[in-house]
Amino acid sequence: MAYVITEACIGTKNTACITACPVDCIYDGGDHYLINPSECIDCSMCMPECPVEAIYPGDEIPEELESYATKAAEFDYSNIAPGVGIN
Repeated sequence: MAYVITEACIGTKNTACITACPVDCIYDGGDHYLINPSECIDCSMCMPECPVEAIYPGDEIPEELESYATKAAEFDYSNIAPGVGIN
């Protein structure tokens, strides 16, 4: 169960979650950040750091926001580095 960054991140993109992530699995997806589900270790350290409460455990995503889990799962992470300002 990976964590998922949802709609509330759009327009905010606060980097506190990136700083808190011990495995660098958060990527800049353009309009908002994405957590790579294959790299996430389910530590939950990012969740309390998000000032807009955009991060959910994968099994607790509200139904209307489930498309963000799909987007994170289907995103091509191969051409970018995790974090911000280095891509």
